[in-house]
Amino acid sequence: MADYYDSDDLARFAEMGRERPDLMQKFFDYYLATLEPGELSKREKALIGLAVAHALQCPYCIDSFAQSCLESGSNTAQMTEAIHVAASVRGGAALIHGLQALHSVDKVSM
Repeated sequence: MADYYDSDDLARFAEMGRERPDLMQKFFDYYLATLEPGELSKREKALIGLAVAHALQCPYCIDSFAQSCLESGSNTAQMTEAIHVAASVRGGAALIHGLQALHSVDKVSM
């Protein structure tokens, strides 16, 4: 196996409903509803999805939302900027949790 993730699996996602199609349908209904335009446009939602996909490091989501971004009119500069926002939020979250380590050190040092 050359790659752990197989890009062909994205097209097979619905197979996850094989044992519980009712639950899979509920997921798809909710998922698709969240992507419909509302207060945010489809383009904005696709950029958010792309950023979150990178923060979660889901290659299937990255593939899917990259395509959605292009289809909804985003360019690669906008997509890259969204990815950088996600990276900075994830980095900040890692750094702020460093305070937990400092608290532990302070307790031992007392």
